[in-house]
Amino acid sequence: MELVDKLRQKLAAALLILGFFVAWEVICLVFGVPEIVLPRPSQVMETLIARFTQLLPHVMQTLSTTLTGFVMGVTAGLVLGAIVGSSKVAYDTAYPLLVGFSSIPKVAVVPIFVLWFGSGTVPAVLTSFIICIFPVVVNVATGLATTEPELEDVLKSLGAKKREILWNVGIPRAMPYFFASLKVAITLAFVGTVLAETIASNRGIGNVMMIATSSFDVPLVFSGLFLLAMLGVTLYLVFSMIERKVTGWAMRKSELPAA
Repeated sequence: MELVDKLRQKLAAALLILGFFVAWEVICLVFGVPEIVLPRPSQVMETLIARFTQLLPHVMQTLSTTLTGFVMGVTAGLVLGAIVGSSKVAYDTAYPLLVGFSSIPKVAVVPIFVLWFGSGTVPAVLTSFIICIFPVVVNVATGLATTEPELEDVLKSLGAKKREILWNVGIPRAMPYFFASLKVAITLAFVGTVLAETIASNRGIGNVMMIATSSFDVPLVFSGLFLLAMLGVTLYLVFSMIERKVTGWAMRKSELPAA
């Protein structure tokens, strides 16, 4: 019965998504919306299929750049989050700095990276890197800072050191927060990469969209958006599956995948 309910939910979600694209297609046809304003989904798919071989190298470039910056950002964010969350002094000192740095528009940082490293892949990787750090740091620090004091007291009474408490209680307790931050960070990573590619790169989906915009090739622009959406959704689902495997103990039984 539970499996049937899940299938119904997935079918309803799929029909809703399909209905959105059908409505988009019908509205464009009925109101005669020109292609240069809003192309129909069928036109976008035609462009995507016709130019897929040309777009594939750019897709791989954007994906590799995003994943590189994402891994760097998550690694740095995990280390900083562990430091900030395990020390109140570090929390009070570093948290305002992180909030202030995160508040800086990343579009203002890209020209600085271009001045330092030149145009190309490096500014895109660094932009993806810095945009991933904040959600990871905040979630990991929150997970560690909200660890139940009773658990820490029990381990202290057994003679456990602070490092052992962090490893045996703090880190497992922060895992749900960490995986939640990964799903946010991967979507932000694409934002950072494409932002840098539109400003300072001659490859990638962002660069393709910029060139297509200058030539008023709107279907190609929407094709780039569709590819970015697909990449983001795919990686989001991948991390959701890993989250269910690693932190299944922290989820309700109804949220766990059926055996």
